[in-house]
Amino acid sequence: MVTAAPTWSAAVVAGEGPPAGEAHPDAEIVTAPVVVDGRVLLRVRGVTSFPAADRAAAIADRIERLASDPALSASQIHVAEAGDHTAILLGDRPIMVLFDADARIERVEREELVEATAKRIGVAIAEYRHERSRAVLLRHAVEAAAAVLALAVVVALVIWLTRRLNGLLEKHFRNRISSLGIQSFQIVRAERIWYVLGAVVSALRLLAIVVATVACLDFVLNGFPWTRGFARELTGVVVRPLITMGEALLAYLPDLVFLVILALVVRFILRLIRVFFNAVAHGSVTLENFEVEWAWPTYKLVRVTVLIFAVIIAYPYIPGSDSAAFKGVSLLVGVVVSLGSSSVIANLIAGLMITYRRAFKVGDRVMIGDVVGDVVEVRLQVTHLRTLKNEEVTIANSLILNGYVVNYSSLAEEHGLILHGTVGIGYDTPWRQVEAMLLIAARRTPGLLAEPSPFVLYKGLGDFCITYEINAYCRDARTMQNVNAELQRNILDVFNEYAVQIMTPNYETDTPQPKLVGKDQWYVAPAEPERAAAAVAK
Repeated sequence: MVTAAPTWSAAVVAGEGPPAGEAHPDAEIVTAPVVVDGRVLLRVRGVTSFPAADRAAAIADRIERLASDPALSASQIHVAEAGDHTAILLGDRPIMVLFDADARIERVEREELVEATAKRIGVAIAEYRHERSRAVLLRHAVEAAAAVLALAVVVALVIWLTRRLNGLLEKHFRNRISSLGIQSFQIVRAERIWYVLGAVVSALRLLAIVVATVACLDFVLNGFPWTRGFARELTGVVVRPLITMGEALLAYLPDLVFLVILALVVRFILRLIRVFFNAVAHGSVTLENFEVEWAWPTYKLVRVTVLIFAVIIAYPYIPGSDSAAFKGVSLLVGVVVSLGSSSVIANLIAGLMITYRRAFKVGDRVMIGDVVGDVVEVRLQVTHLRTLKNEEVTIANSLILNGYVVNYSSLAEEHGLILHGTVGIGYDTPWRQVEAMLLIAARRTPGLLAEPSPFVLYKGLGDFCITYEINAYCRDARTMQNVNAELQRNILDVFNEYAVQIMTPNYETDTPQPKLVGKDQWYVAPAEPERAAAAVAK
């Protein structure tokens, strides 16, 4: 229904006023939504004296005040033409005024915009009154209570499911994770793995509860007209970041596809490299002048090289890699790593140098510094030794590279390891007799070789005695401690047999009785004649 513009509409027109002049076609037009009960009816523009946001708020306020008046019927909405503008009224009370500039925003004629807007306002007034009726509010209250009850059930179900999931993980993976910790020498600790798994399950539980709570709040708040605006804000807070992340994900999707393909290619290459070096380690593939024990260290070097090249190729395709924040974090990480990893890099290089210099291998008996023991494990960072007292000693590879290493095993099997013992004998004992007795003691010692034959060196003519050194060959470096002890025992036995005193430690006067151990005293308790039969046979 169209009527002539009444005189009182001048106030509304003066308030909403037409735009002063035409804006540039490329200029951005500022508009604001007219929101009633959380629903957007239309968007309007403003003028300098009456901005779009103020105009939209004034129109929404008029609609709500008119909708709250039960004496007015939505069917009474009509329009009034007045030259360059059209007023929309409810009865004789104005709602809003539309200008040609408003129609140009929607790219329609003013008459079409007025008709559509009047229809929307009528629907909004009808819904405004309907949603505030007692029956509708009661129904929404029941639905809200049901939603809260459903939320409680969902939360309880999520908690039960996560506990059930923890039980299943404990049942099926506990032993595997514990064995993983043992196999890695507790470098990867089982309790740390369980902590990570528990954190993942807890995060999933929290995410499910948050999603269910937000959905419940959205449903409850949307059920009442007074809280629908809060629901709209809540949905915006939750959904807007998800939309932003989704748009970013779609924008980076080609780069992510490239990264996935690159990861698959690199994984395939690493598998081929592992198969090759595994064949080298087992002797299936032989390389000239390449030791078998070099296979796995070389594999690790090649693998690291491939991974570094892969990271260099992938870096430009990582989402956000061109941002200032990403570059700043990368620089910070680089500085921290360079400052804190100097000793780590030194040990890594030393570990590689030790491997390729073949200073020792696992199983060799060595002396590193003042530590004597068997090599248990050679890693890139450290070397593990088991001492003669069954102690495990960990030595940094950089210390080994900067020091000296005595390898008792490297030449023992092929050429023999020379064990030796020294004694001091007085000048009144013929040196030929002493040499013969030392050779007898060496021949009696199990573990010493007859060929090459033992020999005696004369180490010095001291103030009180002559120092003799017996040298004999041994094949197994790991028995050197026991063989050397047996040699010392045989030296004592032989010298006692031939009544020759050992002058070390030194002394200046002799006692009336010679310092000899008679043969009948050799096995005085608690000694046992365990080698009596062997001695008689010899």
